[in-house]
Amino acid sequence: MHRLISLATFLVNEILSQPAYLIGLITAAGLIALRKTAGQIAGGALKATLGFLLIGAGAGLVVGALGPLGGMIQGTTGAHGVIPTNEAIVGIAQEQFGARVAWLMILGFAVALVLARVTPLRYVFLTGHHMLFMATLLTMVLATSGRSSVVVVAVGGLLLGILLVAMPAFAHPWTKRITGNNSIAIGHFGTAGYVVAGAAGQLVGRRSRSTEDMKLPEGLRFLRDSMVATALSMVLIYVVMSLAYLARAGRTAAFKAFAADGGSAATGLGNYVMKSVMQGLQFGIAVAVILFGVRTILGELVPAFQGIAGKLVPGAVPSLDAPIVFPYAQNAVLIGFLASFTGGAAGVYGNATGGRRGAVVGAFLNGVLITFLPALLLKVLGAFGKENTTFGDADFGWFGTLIGNAAKTGSTAGVVLMLLLGALLLGGAILFQKRVVDTGWDPGARRDALLGDDVPGARPAAGATTATATVRTYAKIAPPPGAPTPPPPPEEG
Repeated sequence: MHRLISLATFLVNEILSQPAYLIGLITAAGLIALRKTAGQIAGGALKATLGFLLIGAGAGLVVGALGPLGGMIQGTTGAHGVIPTNEAIVGIAQEQFGARVAWLMILGFAVALVLARVTPLRYVFLTGHHMLFMATLLTMVLATSGRSSVVVVAVGGLLLGILLVAMPAFAHPWTKRITGNNSIAIGHFGTAGYVVAGAAGQLVGRRSRSTEDMKLPEGLRFLRDSMVATALSMVLIYVVMSLAYLARAGRTAAFKAFAADGGSAATGLGNYVMKSVMQGLQFGIAVAVILFGVRTILGELVPAFQGIAGKLVPGAVPSLDAPIVFPYAQNAVLIGFLASFTGGAAGVYGNATGGRRGAVVGAFLNGVLITFLPALLLKVLGAFGKENTTFGDADFGWFGTLIGNAAKTGSTAGVVLMLLLGALLLGGAILFQKRVVDTGWDPGARRDALLGDDVPGARPAAGATTATATVRTYAKIAPPPGAPTPPPPPEEG
């Protein structure tokens, strides 16, 4: 009996409570369910475990890269400086909550499959890293409010499952406007920003021509690479804030900004500026390490999820990552990035309903959302609100804030309120699916009517019976590295 107790204690404390091992075991279970070979199972489980360890390594690099910047922002403005980056905050949180995050993510995906099977929301969310990010956010919010691990996983899993089927539905009229058919949905927790971008396009761009009529310099296409865009934005932020801090605090104090955590102080103005550049690049490297770790995990885990989902929810619409829309309007992607560094997909949604004006305004409004919503989110993250980074995309901000404030209302009342919010979101999505998506509403129909035949490449939208909605087609380019491949359109007839 003693040996059995010792074995159980070992399994719980040394394996199941260690997130890296847990991720590996979950991956192995999925591959076993798909009847993979022993070698594929072992290799997949090991790669997933190593990927999780890479996330932890990247988290340490993020903390080091952001340290001096936080001091500069506080010294210049008197405010605590925060850079919203999903990968960074997730990497930091995994050290404390990794096991709970893994269980919550698995439960959430299972709940989503059930909801996709029994409700009209037949979307299967396959953007694994955003599942991981939202699972981490929900774990952080619930755990820091004092909930037990069982409540964290159970309530968080239900909420995650609802989000996975509800958010693709709310964006689907605009997504169909972009793709021209029902073959894919958007599976990315920046959905609120994309809906706002599409709605803004409807308001400001009724007669604005498409971004794809423009000829943009080839030299700007490097901005489509998320790692490059992240590093460049951080270099700009670091240099600007370092110069502002230098003007405010003087050389003596400013040059010591890089001496924290074992670093060396700047030796001159040129060295000070170049240290700022290097810190920005180091942040880009840190995010790249975390991304590589996430992709290593999901490269094994997502196929298992996808295979299981295909068997349980036949005919479902796959919800894929934001770059899936990039090939449909490549100029809009560039304009979106210029208007808001993370606004590439928002630019595509804005262009779909409002052309050039829609792309610019839509991406800008997405940028406004991902600037102010993280500030609200910080108030419900407990001690993590004092970190120099937080979640960046719009859905993390609004949903995390709602759930976090609900969690503060009390032990039982908080759980009831959180579940009520989830039920309202699910009910609203089902109603939207039935009355808006399934009826074929086209958010760009009025613009098409105003432009008439003066739309190059126009073709009838899928399912259109009259000269109402049209969807423009343009020469497509290959999606950026790492973007999922769009499935073929459904067969007619």
